[in-house]
Amino acid sequence: MPEVMFAGPDGRLEGRYHHSSEPNAPLALVLHPHPLHGGTMNNRITYTMYRSFEKMGFSVMRYNSRGVGRSQGRYDGGIGEISDAAAALDWMQMVNPNSTELWISGYSFGAFVGMQLLMRRPEISGWISVAPPANDYDFGFLAPCPCSGLMIAGGRDEMAPEPGIRKLVDKLNTQKNVAVDYRIFEDADHIFAKQADQVAEALEDHVNTMRGRKALALAAD
Repeated sequence: MPEVMFAGPDGRLEGRYHHSSEPNAPLALVLHPHPLHGGTMNNRITYTMYRSFEKMGFSVMRYNSRGVGRSQGRYDGGIGEISDAAAALDWMQMVNPNSTELWISGYSFGAFVGMQLLMRRPEISGWISVAPPANDYDFGFLAPCPCSGLMIAGGRDEMAPEPGIRKLVDKLNTQKNVAVDYRIFEDADHIFAKQADQVAEALEDHVNTMRGRKALALAAD
């Protein structure tokens, strides 16, 4: 889990990067919760998602957005943080020029940033959003959403209430060629304190299922 420092739009950014031993392995970028509420790349759910991708053979990065940990710069209300995510993606693609598969995974505020990045980078092939703050941010920019993904909500989450996330899922599912895999952990609040293993299992199940379908489709062509 080597530490990396890479150039961001507002100074150097600090990350942790695992390089897969598999040639031309798929890539995954993992985004942390809100920096003003203690969100860092070492957040338990962020780390759990990172390890899940590592376990599946991905080259994967998690990083601190501007002003967090040893990353330079200052919090920028989400706008600069989207540019930070793009810089992290650029760095991974530079290190892995022949990889043809890219996933983005975010928790809470990181889910919002991840979905914004999804709209800007057509090479992203799948996404994971855990507790997206659907009541606090307008996700109307997902029109149309480029691809399907996994959305996870906590049934007892007061910061990102399940009904708001369900409304977003229903809206996305009306779009052509989009089918959101929606999973609710009834006992989970926003921290998912006892549900890290469930998050890992859901992520791995979804990613493996979608990759299996893609492989079957390619074999049929």
